[in-house]
Amino acid sequence: MTSRHRSLAAAAGLNSPAPRRRTVVKAAAATAVLAGPIAAALPARAATGAPSFLHGVASGDPLPDGILLWTRVTPVPEAIPGSGVGPDTEVSWVLATDKALGNVVARGSTTATAASDHTVKADIRGLAPATDYWFRFSAGGTDSPVARARTAPAADAAVPGLRFGVVSCANWEAGYFSPYRHLAARGDLDAWLHLGDYIYEYGTGEYGTRGTVVRPHTPTHEILTLADYRARHGRYKTDPDLQALHLKAPVVAIWDDHEFANDAWSGGAENHTEGVEGSWAARQAAARQAYFEWMPVRPAIAGTTYRRLRFGKLADLSLLDLRSFRSQQAAVGSGAVDDPDRTLTGRAQLDWLKAGLKSSDTTWRLVGNSVMISPVAFGSLTADLLRPLAELLGLPQEGLALNPDQWDGYTDDRRELLAHLRSNAIGNTVFLTGDIHMAWACDVPVDAGTYPLSASAATEFVVTSVTSDNLDDMANLPEGTVSAVAAPVLCSANRHVQWVDTDRHGYGVLDITADRAQMDYYVVSDRTNADATSSWARSYRTRSGTQKVERTYDPV
Repeated sequence: MTSRHRSLAAAAGLNSPAPRRRTVVKAAAATAVLAGPIAAALPARAATGAPSFLHGVASGDPLPDGILLWTRVTPVPEAIPGSGVGPDTEVSWVLATDKALGNVVARGSTTATAASDHTVKADIRGLAPATDYWFRFSAGGTDSPVARARTAPAADAAVPGLRFGVVSCANWEAGYFSPYRHLAARGDLDAWLHLGDYIYEYGTGEYGTRGTVVRPHTPTHEILTLADYRARHGRYKTDPDLQALHLKAPVVAIWDDHEFANDAWSGGAENHTEGVEGSWAARQAAARQAYFEWMPVRPAIAGTTYRRLRFGKLADLSLLDLRSFRSQQAAVGSGAVDDPDRTLTGRAQLDWLKAGLKSSDTTWRLVGNSVMISPVAFGSLTADLLRPLAELLGLPQEGLALNPDQWDGYTDDRRELLAHLRSNAIGNTVFLTGDIHMAWACDVPVDAGTYPLSASAATEFVVTSVTSDNLDDMANLPEGTVSAVAAPVLCSANRHVQWVDTDRHGYGVLDITADRAQMDYYVVSDRTNADATSSWARSYRTRSGTQKVERTYDPV
C-alpha cells in the first residue's frame, strides 16, 4: 500500500491515537521474549517435542509439468519462527492423484534446518498437465494435512476456461482473513493470485487499527531483522483461513511494499530510517530471504518475483516486481513524475514485459501488477472525504492530484508500455492489481485527458483489501457512506473509471474464457468478525478485442 504519513491522520481529525515511535529490538531479545508464550500455546504434540506442522502446507507457481510444494516443520517447541534454533529434521513428502494418497506418483525427502527457518520446498516435475494432485508432508511420525495442488494446462492446450481467486493487502491486526475462507470454500479455483502485502511490517497498533488491535501480531515491534521477518511470516501462516485456502489451491504471489517496508523503493523506504533501523540493504535482504523461505514462490530473475506463467492457449500471466528496481517516489506536484530517467520497473524488467506481451500467442495477456496503472485524478472531493483519502495515499490534503507511488508517479514507463501495446496491436491485455484498498474497474487510456475520444490500450481490475483500511474505516463512518459520495466524483474526474468502491473489504474471482475476462467482486460483512459472511457486490468484464470494461449483472 502507499505511504501513510502519520501527521495526516491528526490533520484529518480522525479518531486514531498518535502512533508510538518505532523501536529497534534485537533479534535475540525478541526471541527470548516470544519463546515462552508461543511455546506455551503450541498443541500438545508440539509441546511434547514431537515434530509438528503448525504453519500449514501450500503449493504454488503451477507449471504444465510441475508444482512447487511448501511447508514449515517445528521440530521442537523452542524452534519458533525466527529463533534460529532446532535440530536438523528429515521431512518427507508424497504426491498422489487421489486425496487418499493411494495412487502415489512422486515421493521424496529433504532436511529442514535452522538455516532456512525449518521451511521446506519441493519443486516437483514430470507431472501431467491440468491435473489435480494431493500431497502431504511427514516428519518424525507426524503427518501434515493433505492438500490439493493443480498443474497448469499444456502450453498448446485449447483451454475452455480458467478461474482464479484474487486478493491483496491483509493486515493481521486489523481483522480476520475471512476472504481467504470464502475462497477456500468455493472448490472451483485453478489457482489464486496474491498481488502483494501478504504481510505488514508495522509494530503493534502502529497502522490501520483505529485504536483497536483485533489480534496482536508477532513480534510486537516493527520488523527489521531476518529473525523479525521470519517471525511475522510465521504468525501469518498460523491463520486458519489462510491455511484453509493454501490447502485448496496453488497460490501465485508477488510482493509489494509491506513485505519490506511502506513505500519501498530500490534504495530505501518511507518507513525506514537509515542508521537508526540499520541499513536498508540489510533490511531488504532479510525481507527477501524470509519471503522466499516462507512463500511457495520460485525465486525468479535476479532473485525477484517477476516471472511468467502460461495456462495453455487461453492466457499467460506476467508477474511484476515493482519495488526492487524503482526510483524513489517523486514529491507530490513535482514534475519529476515525468522524468524519463526515473523508473518504476527498471529497464530490464520493462523490456522483458514488452517482449513477452508482443510474442504472446495466447488469447489473453494477464499482468499481475501490485500498484494501479490506470491514471487517477481525485477531482473536487469535499474536505471531509479528501482528508481520509489523503491519509490512505500518503498525500497532502490540499491540492491532491495523483499518487506518486503508483504508475502515475512514473509516467514515462507507463507511456512507453501503453505505446508498445498500441503500436504492436497487442489486444486483450488485462492488468490485475491490488494495493489501494479499494475495488476498481477501469479502461487504461493512452491519453486520459482526451478519453474516451482517445483509445484504450488495456483494461484493469483492482481488488480491494482483505482487511487493510478502506476510506470508511479511516473516516470512522458507516460502510458505504463514503463511497456513495466519493465514487461519483472519482468516476466523473476519470472517465475511464467505470466503477470504484472505496469502502468495503473482500476479494475477487477472475473467470476467463475465449470470449471474455470477467471479475466478480465479493465483499465481507465485517473484518473484525471471524465468522464474517460473504456476498457478491458487482461484476465487470472485458470482451475479447474491445480493450474496455463493461458491467455485467451476474457472477459466474
